[in-house]
Amino acid sequence: MQTGFAFSKLADHLASLADVTTEDLDLLAEMPSTIAHFSSRQAILRQGDEGNQCCLLLQGYLSWQDAQGADGQITSIAVPGDIADLQTLYQPRITGNLIALGPAVVAQVPHRFFRELSARSPRMSRALLLMLLADHAMQRNWTINLGSRNALTRVAHLLCEITTRLQNVGLAKDFRLSSPFTQADLAAACSISPVHANRTIQELRRSNLLQWHGNTLVISNWPGLVRLAGFDPAYLGIRAREPGVRPAQSDSTKVENVPA
Repeated sequence: MQTGFAFSKLADHLASLADVTTEDLDLLAEMPSTIAHFSSRQAILRQGDEGNQCCLLLQGYLSWQDAQGADGQITSIAVPGDIADLQTLYQPRITGNLIALGPAVVAQVPHRFFRELSARSPRMSRALLLMLLADHAMQRNWTINLGSRNALTRVAHLLCEITTRLQNVGLAKDFRLSSPFTQADLAAACSISPVHANRTIQELRRSNLLQWHGNTLVISNWPGLVRLAGFDPAYLGIRAREPGVRPAQSDSTKVENVPA
């Protein structure tokens, strides 16, 4: 198991979804993994592959893309701490293409580890299930975003979601984040043309809601962006907790003993 960044982001993600203890999270230290580096636009998984391991995202962003469409429609985005293909624990056949959005670092973890983890800890089993259910909820919301919102609110809602998910794992502090996509990627995620995506970003800039310089995106007015998007993070399944608070301590383990 790679300690440090890899451990803390996954631990934070799981702890945000379920009531796990530091003893539960200590089990992650036994995680076998192969660390792989991917360049921008490189495929991690392709439609038709049979998965026997999961992809834990350590750095960068990944996206699921439509394998049939010529425009590379983006159907979901993974952020650090996500297990991008957790569904392959139950359905190994890959039904889309998992692509790196920019350089990415991935820990490839055998399925057997997550099955053994679930058997050893009911709380971790529940956390993994809730992670999978949150993925499905995000997918439903993605459909709503494309089907019932105009371009401006689509983009605003997507940016609110990505920012919230990053903050949940200790990133995007002060609403500053490494951009998860180019404007062409944004167009593919929101089902609009690249020209329309550019105009939408310019409108958000003129409204003083965000700044986008190169690879850095800064949300200038978070409450305003949330109002515009009509964003309610409840579907993400993130439990309310005080900033910086880690999971509940068990009787025998202190939080300071957990790698972070």
